[in-house]
Amino acid sequence: MARHRSPGGQAPSPALDDALDGAVVRVRGTHRLPAPSSALRGRVVVAAVAAGAFAAAAAGQTLQAVSSTDSDSKVTPLASSRDATSAIGVGGDAAPMGAPAAAPELLPVARTSDASAEVQKLTESRQVTQARIEREAREAEAARKAAEEAARPKTVRPTAGSVTSGFGGRWGTMHYGLDFRGSIGSPIVAAADGVVIEAGSASGFGLWVRIQLDDGTVHVYGHMNSYSVSEGERVKAGEQIAEVGNRGQSTGPHLHFEVWSAGGQKLDPRPWLRERGVEL
Repeated sequence: MARHRSPGGQAPSPALDDALDGAVVRVRGTHRLPAPSSALRGRVVVAAVAAGAFAAAAAGQTLQAVSSTDSDSKVTPLASSRDATSAIGVGGDAAPMGAPAAAPELLPVARTSDASAEVQKLTESRQVTQARIEREAREAEAARKAAEEAARPKTVRPTAGSVTSGFGGRWGTMHYGLDFRGSIGSPIVAAADGVVIEAGSASGFGLWVRIQLDDGTVHVYGHMNSYSVSEGERVKAGEQIAEVGNRGQSTGPHLHFEVWSAGGQKLDPRPWLRERGVEL
C-alpha cells in the first residue's frame, strides 16, 4: 500500500500510518470495503498530527519539571545522631522497637569553691587538733603527777645513818632529839612535806634548817655542813635539803633531828615517825 503525504508535503509519522492501516478493514468474503475518501483521510492526518504534538509537548513539560525538581533539591546532612533520631521519628529517650536502649548522656556539673575558705577550714581543723593534743598531753601529765603523788611516801627518815642517841636525858642534860650517824656530805632530806621557815646559823647547832608542816608541826635539822633551801620554799618528803656536818656543839659528824608540836612542845621523834610508818 502506498504511503501518503499530509498536506504541506510533510512525511507521515508512524502513528499516522498505523491509523491509516487500521482504517482499512478487511473482512472475510469475496469483496473489499471501498477506500475512504481523500477528505476523510486529510482530516484523520490533521487529527493525528495534533495528537502527536500535544503528546510531545506534555512529555517535554514533564521532563523539564522533573529535571528542575532534581536540580533544586538540596540534601542537608544531619548534624548528629540526635538529628538522625529525630528524623526517623524517635523522640527523647525512647528507643526503636527491638533496639537496645541508648546510654544516658552524662553532663558535667560545674563546681566552684572558695580557696581561701578551704584554707581557713584546714587551718581551723589543725588548730582544733593541736589544741586537743595539747589538752590530752596536759591531762596525761596531770594524771601521772597525781599517780606519783599518791604513790610517794609522805613521811621518811631524814638520813640513811643509824640512830646513835635517842630522845631524853643524856649526860645530866635533856637531849630533845635523835642523832643519826653519817659522814660529812651525806644527804639530809625533808622528813615530811612543808615550808622552810628558817635556814642559816643557829647557836649550838652551827647551821640549821626549820621546816613547818601543814598541821603546824616543826622539824629541826642541826649541825649541818651546808644547806640547799631558802626561807619560804616548799619542800616534799624525801627532797634533799642539806648535808651532814660537824658544826656547833658536836662530837662528830651527825644529824640532830627534833620534832616540835604546833604549840612549841618538843616531842620524841621516834614515836612520831613510827606512827607515820617510819621504823628506825
